[in-house]
Amino acid sequence: MKTLPIEKILQSQGYGSRKWCRDCIENGNFRIDGQVFTDPKFLIDPSQHEFRVFEERFDYHEQVYLILNKPSGFECSRSPTRHPGVLVLLSDPMRRREVQPVGRLDHDTTGLLLLSDDGGFIHRQSSPKHHVPKTYWAHTSEPIGSEVSEKLIQGVQLNDEPHPIAALSSKVISPHILEIVLAEGKYHQVKRMIAAIGNHCARLERVGIGRLTLASLSLPEGSWRHLSEDELALLVAPPL
Repeated sequence: MKTLPIEKILQSQGYGSRKWCRDCIENGNFRIDGQVFTDPKFLIDPSQHEFRVFEERFDYHEQVYLILNKPSGFECSRSPTRHPGVLVLLSDPMRRREVQPVGRLDHDTTGLLLLSDDGGFIHRQSSPKHHVPKTYWAHTSEPIGSEVSEKLIQGVQLNDEPHPIAALSSKVISPHILEIVLAEGKYHQVKRMIAAIGNHCARLERVGIGRLTLASLSLPEGSWRHLSEDELALLVAPPL
């Protein structure tokens, strides 16, 4: 990692403008490994140290890869229209970094949502041609028969689609919970597939992306955190 002026390090992490960061450092509010530094031009390798601004600890991230356990009632948009946007759930520095959701979940869908400021990562995760599998649990109004999974794997016809749409896999979790794994994300796809088999999706949650699962994260609803390198590797692997 190359060395950077500490004012640039602070600004790059979303804490404020270059002037704000410079003033913050000159006023003694910036620490490196517990020691106050007041020269904004001081050069340091940001990957090797712990930083604090106004006693708030942060680690340097050149780019961020976040996972959020999305609650219901939030839009996956930087410009929401009818409901609050998911970005209000993040810290102020993350919002200033122009982090954006990777793909979209309906406002009433809960579960795993990726966010990043890395355009290449966002494209790889959201583009249908990369076939990153997404796992959903659909909570249905009517009981689910054992034949439903086979129908979804074979493919169901949706309105406005030229060909049947099939799930990668599907299984019945309980009489009212159906697991569906998809390699694409068409508009309201899971809900429309459930409707196509004569049922209604009363609640939908995304419980997996690639081999990363919501159950493995111990992440409370509405909470977020940085993904580890090992967790990032799971996002591109096929499901187990």
